[in-house]
Amino acid sequence: MIEVRNLWKIYRTYEKEEGLIGSLKALFKRKYRDVEALKGVSFTIEEGEFVGYIGPNGAGKTTTLKILSGILYPTKGEAKVLGFIPWERKAEFLKQISFVMGQKHQLWWDLPALESFLLNKEIYEIPSHLFYANLEELSSLLAVEDLLKVPVRNLSLGERMKMELIASLLHSPRVLFLDEPTIGLDVVAQKEIRDFLKRFNKEHKTTIMLTSHYVRDIEALCERVLVLHRGEIIFEGSIKELTRRYSDDKLLTITFEERVPDEIESYGRLLSRDEGKATLRVGRDKVADVARALLESYSVKDIVVEEIPIEDVIREIFLSLGREEDGEI
Repeated sequence: MIEVRNLWKIYRTYEKEEGLIGSLKALFKRKYRDVEALKGVSFTIEEGEFVGYIGPNGAGKTTTLKILSGILYPTKGEAKVLGFIPWERKAEFLKQISFVMGQKHQLWWDLPALESFLLNKEIYEIPSHLFYANLEELSSLLAVEDLLKVPVRNLSLGERMKMELIASLLHSPRVLFLDEPTIGLDVVAQKEIRDFLKRFNKEHKTTIMLTSHYVRDIEALCERVLVLHRGEIIFEGSIKELTRRYSDDKLLTITFEERVPDEIESYGRLLSRDEGKATLRVGRDKVADVARALLESYSVKDIVVEEIPIEDVIREIFLSLGREEDGEI
């Protein structure tokens, strides 16, 4: 469904010296700097997959989606989506994809969302029976049937994002690119959007590529993740594989019959403690030994063993890579 091979994108940016002298110099000789947004990115995504594309700000995530949707030209490399070269922007291709950006909107601000939907109907040449069937299904799933005739400016942020999703799905795209669709939303709206996307992907087999800074979005929705750092993919696989590869530790939460013993820190890195409960970070290969020692030495009510939260793993990956590049590791 999506094939990317050795994709590069290099931006040339203008650099000006400070002050009036810098402005005068720029009239005769400008300084430019090349910024490598993507550096040889390669991956494939199969039909119906829901793939997470994660990385810190400036890693190249949005640049990738813009190339795959035909908005940007790559500097070099190859990419095919649905068998089309995206930046050729053929009508047959554009009618089969959709791109939702959480920070940019396609709906007319002063008009009801329905007016924008009707405009999309004409743009995508959607047959009337299909348009109204899709509109009924989508508005029902997102519980916004009563809001279709309300001016967009009067909707909450969560309601506007639901309308953005409807606008992007009315023409039944086979590929959906989502760039931070839950940014700025409260936890209730985030969950509603996640539940909708999960159900839509399952029922319609739409191929979805998602970028998000909310790790819960990735965990809840994505079968596979691509981790991007400074324009290069450093990992491709499942969330579980990511945790196992980059985290040598697990969390042990121990509930004691009485208070937490004073020497608890000798068993691992103490993360939290209260009167009867403590959480330790322990090496993956030492978990069994630590749990056995605690059970033999103290009156323990319960022990829970968990993986390190994925957001902590990802943060540690990028912090580690940053230190390596600065020569600290």
